[in-house]
Amino acid sequence: MQELYKQYKGLLFKLAYQLTGSVTDAEDVVHDVFLKIYDVPPEKLAEPKAYLCKMVTNRCHDLHKSARKKREHYFGEWLPEPLQNAYDDSMDSVVRDDLLSYAILVLLERLTPTERVVFVLREALGFEYHEIGYLVEKNEGNCRKLYSRAKAKMGITSEEFDAIEKASEEFVHVFIAALKQGNMNQIVSMLDQNIVLVSDGGGKAKAAVNPIKTRDHVARFLLGALRKASPADGIPPIEINKINGQAAIVLRSSEGIHTVGLIHIENNLIRNIYIVRNPDKLIHCE
Repeated sequence: MQELYKQYKGLLFKLAYQLTGSVTDAEDVVHDVFLKIYDVPPEKLAEPKAYLCKMVTNRCHDLHKSARKKREHYFGEWLPEPLQNAYDDSMDSVVRDDLLSYAILVLLERLTPTERVVFVLREALGFEYHEIGYLVEKNEGNCRKLYSRAKAKMGITSEEFDAIEKASEEFVHVFIAALKQGNMNQIVSMLDQNIVLVSDGGGKAKAAVNPIKTRDHVARFLLGALRKASPADGIPPIEINKINGQAAIVLRSSEGIHTVGLIHIENNLIRNIYIVRNPDKLIHCE
């Protein structure tokens, strides 16, 4: 059992995190699965990877209904929990270095539970369709259709998915410099004309209740938020940390991290900005 835990913990956490968008839920799912595995007859563990992934998939499916109800009453916009890459040195490196981009995690919220499972198993874990079919109890043809339907709902083609860019550290440095200087023209020049900013405070921290659109509105919102966050002696310290496999903007106070911003770019312009301020979602970014 210890060998199974050591070998598959990272894989199962990655699967659960990308199915739930919650680090805490993913940890609980993996913990529950390894508790239940003690009661599983040994013959069912002839293919442990497939069986464990199926257990995680089923558990996440059960969580989906309760999570949906919670989000119906969630204050403002809901975003996935960011995950700091150095989260756990004992995790398999695949968890730290090969997560789906944060932008994709956001888009996954548009899918049904089964569509999400098929997409994550295919894109994040590289499962073949016949393997996915076993896990979701569908035939290979249905799995292919579910995968195509998932991409359509997410609004991305295969070419667009392959081209999804994570902002480089250099790009983020330039953007932060423009914000610190209050250079409105430069900020606007770095934003796509269809820019959308989403912020998540969960009713526990100040955040925009609705998405903000257009370059001018987004630029003004960012400059205003930075001014409000500034202490009396000047601009607050802004760090660049690796979050969800990409360079992210991090603001902290003496009490710890209070804001994480992740950027999705297209054609070297910022297409989406995701700002997480709900303190409950930032505990895994320290």
